[in-house]
Amino acid sequence: MTATRANPESDLRNLTHALQAGYVATWRAARRFARTTGLLGALDRRYRRAPRGPLAHARTLFAIHDAEDLMELDVPWWTYRATSEVERFLARLGGGARVFEFGSGASTVWLARRSAKVVSVEHHAGFAAVVRRELAARDLDSRVELLLVEPVHSERPATPSRRRNERDTDFTDYAATIGRVGGEFDLISVDGRARAACLAAALPHLAEGGVVVFDDSQRPRYREALERSGLAVHRHRGLAPSLPYPRETSVLSAR
Repeated sequence: MTATRANPESDLRNLTHALQAGYVATWRAARRFARTTGLLGALDRRYRRAPRGPLAHARTLFAIHDAEDLMELDVPWWTYRATSEVERFLARLGGGARVFEFGSGASTVWLARRSAKVVSVEHHAGFAAVVRRELAARDLDSRVELLLVEPVHSERPATPSRRRNERDTDFTDYAATIGRVGGEFDLISVDGRARAACLAAALPHLAEGGVVVFDDSQRPRYREALERSGLAVHRHRGLAPSLPYPRETSVLSAR
Protein backbone atom coordinates (compact mmCIF):
# COMPACT_ATOMS: atom_id res chain seq x y z
CA MET A 1 0.00 0.00 0.00
CA THR A 2 1.43 3.38 -1.03
CA ALA A 3 1.30 6.15 1.56
CA THR A 4 -0.28 9.43 0.52
CA ARG A 5 2.20 12.27 0.63
CA ALA A 6 1.09 15.16 2.81
CA ASN A 7 0.70 18.54 1.16
CA PRO A 8 0.30 21.18 3.91
CA GLU A 9 -0.13 24.04 1.43
CA SER A 10 -2.92 22.26 -0.41
CA ASP A 11 -4.57 21.27 2.87
CA LEU A 12 -4.47 24.89 4.03
CA ARG A 13 -6.04 26.10 0.78
CA ASN A 14 -8.80 23.50 1.05
CA LEU A 15 -9.48 24.50 4.66
CA THR A 16 -9.55 28.18 3.73
CA HIS A 17 -12.02 27.58 0.89
CA ALA A 18 -14.20 25.47 3.17
CA LEU A 19 -14.25 28.20 5.82
CA GLN A 20 -15.06 30.83 3.20
CA ALA A 21 -17.91 28.74 1.81
CA GLY A 22 -19.27 28.22 5.32
CA TYR A 23 -19.07 31.94 6.08
CA VAL A 24 -20.92 32.89 2.88
CA ALA A 25 -23.62 30.30 3.51
CA THR A 26 -24.09 31.55 7.09
CA TRP A 27 -24.57 35.16 6.02
CA ARG A 28 -26.95 34.22 3.22
CA ALA A 29 -29.06 32.32 5.71
CA ALA A 30 -28.90 35.32 8.03
CA ARG A 31 -30.04 37.54 5.17
CA ARG A 32 -33.14 35.41 4.60
CA PHE A 33 -33.95 35.65 8.30
CA ALA A 34 -33.29 39.41 8.35
CA ARG A 35 -35.58 39.93 5.37
CA THR A 36 -38.36 37.88 6.99
CA THR A 37 -38.15 39.76 10.30
CA GLY A 38 -37.94 43.20 8.73
CA LEU A 39 -34.40 43.83 9.97
CA LEU A 40 -33.00 44.04 6.44
CA GLY A 41 -35.56 46.64 5.43
CA ALA A 42 -34.70 48.73 8.49
CA LEU A 43 -31.00 48.54 7.69
CA ASP A 44 -31.71 49.52 4.08
CA ARG A 45 -33.58 52.63 5.19
CA ARG A 46 -30.77 53.55 7.55
CA TYR A 47 -28.20 52.92 4.81
CA ARG A 48 -29.96 55.31 2.42
CA ARG A 49 -29.76 58.05 5.06
CA ALA A 50 -26.16 57.32 6.10
CA PRO A 51 -24.17 55.09 3.70
CA ARG A 52 -21.05 55.17 5.90
CA GLY A 53 -20.42 54.06 9.45
CA PRO A 54 -20.81 50.88 11.53
CA LEU A 55 -24.49 50.28 10.78
CA ALA A 56 -23.95 50.87 7.07
CA HIS A 57 -21.10 48.38 7.07
CA ALA A 58 -23.27 45.89 8.96
CA ARG A 59 -25.82 46.15 6.14
CA THR A 60 -23.17 45.32 3.54
CA LEU A 61 -22.24 42.11 5.38
CA PHE A 62 -25.48 40.62 4.06
CA ALA A 63 -24.17 41.25 0.50
CA ILE A 64 -21.21 38.87 0.68
CA HIS A 65 -20.40 37.67 -2.87
CA ASP A 66 -23.61 39.32 -4.10
CA ALA A 67 -22.66 41.91 -6.72
CA GLU A 68 -26.29 42.77 -7.44
CA ASP A 69 -26.89 43.74 -3.81
CA LEU A 70 -23.72 45.85 -3.76
CA MET A 71 -24.94 47.57 -6.94
CA GLU A 72 -28.18 48.40 -5.18
CA LEU A 73 -26.18 49.83 -2.27
CA ASP A 74 -24.09 51.86 -4.77
CA VAL A 75 -20.71 50.82 -3.45
CA PRO A 76 -17.70 49.22 -5.16
CA TRP A 77 -15.88 46.27 -3.59
CA TRP A 78 -12.84 48.35 -2.60
CA THR A 79 -11.86 49.54 0.85
CA TYR A 80 -13.92 52.49 2.03
CA ARG A 81 -10.84 54.71 2.26
CA ALA A 82 -9.86 54.01 -1.34
CA THR A 83 -13.45 54.56 -2.49
CA SER A 84 -13.50 57.97 -0.81
CA GLU A 85 -10.26 58.99 -2.57
CA VAL A 86 -11.53 57.82 -5.95
CA GLU A 87 -14.86 59.58 -5.45
CA ARG A 88 -13.06 62.86 -4.74
CA PHE A 89 -10.88 62.36 -7.83
CA LEU A 90 -13.89 61.76 -10.09
CA ALA A 91 -15.73 64.74 -8.59
CA ARG A 92 -12.80 67.00 -9.50
CA LEU A 93 -13.28 65.91 -13.12
CA GLY A 94 -16.92 66.96 -12.96
CA GLY A 95 -18.30 63.63 -14.14
CA GLY A 96 -16.26 63.75 -17.34
CA ALA A 97 -13.79 60.92 -16.63
CA ARG A 98 -12.96 58.25 -19.19
CA VAL A 99 -12.52 54.97 -17.29
CA PHE A 100 -11.19 51.52 -18.10
CA GLU A 101 -11.94 48.59 -15.83
CA PHE A 102 -10.37 45.13 -15.66
CA GLY A 103 -13.10 43.06 -13.99
CA SER A 104 -16.74 44.18 -13.97
CA GLY A 105 -19.19 44.14 -11.09
CA ALA A 106 -20.58 46.54 -8.51
CA SER A 107 -17.77 48.97 -9.36
CA THR A 108 -19.03 49.16 -12.96
CA VAL A 109 -22.36 50.61 -11.84
CA TRP A 110 -20.68 52.86 -9.26
CA LEU A 111 -18.19 54.23 -11.83
CA ALA A 112 -20.84 54.70 -14.53
CA ARG A 113 -22.81 56.97 -12.20
CA ARG A 114 -19.77 59.20 -11.71
CA SER A 115 -18.04 59.14 -15.11
CA ALA A 116 -18.72 60.02 -18.72
CA LYS A 117 -17.61 56.69 -20.19
CA VAL A 118 -16.61 53.30 -18.76
CA VAL A 119 -15.02 50.50 -20.77
CA SER A 120 -15.07 47.28 -18.76
CA VAL A 121 -13.59 43.93 -19.72
CA GLU A 122 -15.03 40.76 -18.14
CA HIS A 123 -13.77 37.19 -18.52
CA HIS A 124 -16.92 35.33 -17.38
CA ALA A 125 -19.85 35.20 -19.82
CA GLY A 126 -22.51 34.51 -17.19
CA PHE A 127 -21.40 37.36 -14.96
CA ALA A 128 -21.11 39.73 -17.93
CA ALA A 129 -24.78 39.03 -18.68
CA VAL A 130 -25.72 39.89 -15.08
CA VAL A 131 -23.81 43.18 -15.20
CA ARG A 132 -25.37 44.13 -18.54
CA ARG A 133 -28.83 43.44 -17.15
CA GLU A 134 -28.19 45.53 -14.04
CA LEU A 135 -26.77 48.43 -16.07
CA ALA A 136 -29.83 48.42 -18.34
CA ALA A 137 -32.16 48.33 -15.34
CA ARG A 138 -30.53 51.55 -14.08
CA ASP A 139 -30.37 53.27 -17.50
CA LEU A 140 -26.57 53.22 -17.37
CA ASP A 141 -25.88 50.93 -20.32
CA SER A 142 -25.29 53.86 -22.69
CA ARG A 143 -22.31 54.94 -20.56
CA VAL A 144 -20.68 51.51 -20.39
CA GLU A 145 -19.04 49.41 -23.06
CA LEU A 146 -18.80 45.94 -21.55
CA LEU A 147 -16.43 43.62 -23.41
CA LEU A 148 -16.43 39.87 -22.89
CA VAL A 149 -12.93 38.41 -23.37
CA GLU A 150 -12.81 34.82 -22.16
CA PRO A 151 -9.51 33.11 -21.34
CA VAL A 152 -7.98 30.55 -23.67
CA HIS A 153 -7.24 27.01 -22.53
CA SER A 154 -3.51 26.36 -22.37
CA GLU A 155 -1.30 23.87 -20.56
CA ARG A 156 1.45 26.52 -20.46
CA PRO A 157 -0.33 29.89 -20.25
CA ALA A 158 1.71 32.98 -21.05
CA THR A 159 -0.51 35.07 -18.78
CA PRO A 160 -1.80 32.73 -16.08
CA SER A 161 -4.34 33.16 -13.33
CA ARG A 162 -3.41 32.22 -9.79
CA ARG A 163 -6.88 30.81 -9.13
CA ARG A 164 -6.57 27.11 -8.40
CA ASN A 165 -9.37 26.19 -10.85
CA GLU A 166 -7.89 28.37 -13.60
CA ARG A 167 -4.30 27.16 -13.73
CA ASP A 168 -4.70 25.97 -17.35
CA THR A 169 -6.15 29.23 -18.68
CA ASP A 170 -4.35 32.04 -20.52
CA PHE A 171 -5.46 35.65 -19.97
CA THR A 172 -3.16 37.26 -22.54
CA ASP A 173 -6.05 38.54 -24.70
CA TYR A 174 -7.90 39.76 -21.61
CA ALA A 175 -4.93 41.83 -20.39
CA ALA A 176 -4.31 43.20 -23.89
CA THR A 177 -7.89 44.51 -24.26
CA ILE A 178 -6.96 48.02 -23.12
CA GLY A 179 -4.45 48.25 -25.98
CA ARG A 180 -7.07 47.20 -28.52
CA VAL A 181 -9.51 49.80 -27.20
CA GLY A 182 -6.78 52.41 -27.27
CA GLY A 183 -6.58 55.97 -26.10
CA GLU A 184 -5.96 57.34 -22.63
CA PHE A 185 -8.03 56.91 -19.50
CA ASP A 186 -8.35 59.15 -16.47
CA LEU A 187 -8.93 56.17 -14.21
CA ILE A 188 -8.00 52.52 -14.70
CA SER A 189 -9.27 49.88 -12.27
CA VAL A 190 -7.33 46.62 -11.95
CA ASP A 191 -9.65 44.24 -10.12
CA GLY A 192 -9.98 41.13 -12.28
CA ARG A 193 -7.72 38.30 -13.36
CA ALA A 194 -3.95 38.39 -14.08
CA ARG A 195 -3.61 41.72 -12.32
CA ALA A 196 0.14 42.13 -12.69
CA ALA A 197 -0.13 41.74 -16.47
CA CYS A 198 -3.14 44.06 -16.57
CA LEU A 199 -1.27 46.76 -14.67
CA ALA A 200 1.67 46.56 -17.07
CA ALA A 201 -0.69 46.80 -20.05
CA ALA A 202 -2.53 49.74 -18.48
CA LEU A 203 0.43 52.05 -17.85
CA PRO A 204 0.84 53.35 -21.44
CA HIS A 205 -2.85 54.30 -21.45
CA LEU A 206 -2.97 56.31 -18.23
CA ALA A 207 -3.77 59.96 -18.93
CA GLU A 208 -1.68 62.73 -17.42
CA GLY A 209 -2.89 63.25 -13.87
CA GLY A 210 -4.78 59.95 -13.98
CA VAL A 211 -4.92 57.24 -11.33
CA VAL A 212 -4.94 53.45 -11.19
CA VAL A 213 -7.06 51.62 -8.63
CA PHE A 214 -5.43 48.30 -7.72
CA ASP A 215 -7.49 46.07 -5.46
CA ASP A 216 -6.14 43.47 -3.00
CA SER A 217 -2.72 45.12 -3.12
CA GLN A 218 -1.85 43.43 0.18
CA ARG A 219 -1.22 40.14 -1.64
CA PRO A 220 2.53 39.39 -1.82
CA ARG A 221 2.32 38.23 -5.44
CA TYR A 222 1.50 41.80 -6.54
CA ARG A 223 4.40 43.49 -4.78
CA GLU A 224 6.82 43.37 -7.69
CA ALA A 225 4.26 44.63 -10.23
CA LEU A 226 3.40 47.60 -8.02
CA GLU A 227 7.06 48.46 -7.47
CA ARG A 228 7.85 48.21 -11.20
CA SER A 229 4.94 50.47 -12.18
CA GLY A 230 6.97 53.60 -11.47
CA LEU A 231 3.89 55.16 -9.84
CA ALA A 232 3.43 56.31 -6.28
CA VAL A 233 1.40 53.69 -4.39
CA HIS A 234 -1.08 55.08 -1.88
CA ARG A 235 -2.21 52.12 0.19
CA HIS A 236 -5.66 52.23 1.78
CA ARG A 237 -5.99 49.43 4.29
CA GLY A 238 -9.22 48.96 6.19
CA LEU A 239 -12.70 47.56 5.97
CA ALA A 240 -14.43 46.93 2.66
CA PRO A 241 -18.12 46.27 1.95
CA SER A 242 -19.43 42.79 2.83
CA LEU A 243 -16.25 41.66 4.62
CA PRO A 244 -15.66 41.46 8.40
CA TYR A 245 -11.88 41.81 8.16
CA PRO A 246 -9.56 44.49 6.72
CA ARG A 247 -7.98 44.32 3.30
CA GLU A 248 -6.20 46.79 1.05
CA THR A 249 -6.93 48.77 -2.10
CA SER A 250 -4.20 51.02 -3.50
CA VAL A 251 -4.52 54.15 -5.61
CA LEU A 252 -1.53 54.67 -7.90
CA SER A 253 -0.58 58.06 -9.34
CA ALA A 254 2.40 59.84 -10.86
CA ARG A 255 5.14 60.68 -8.38
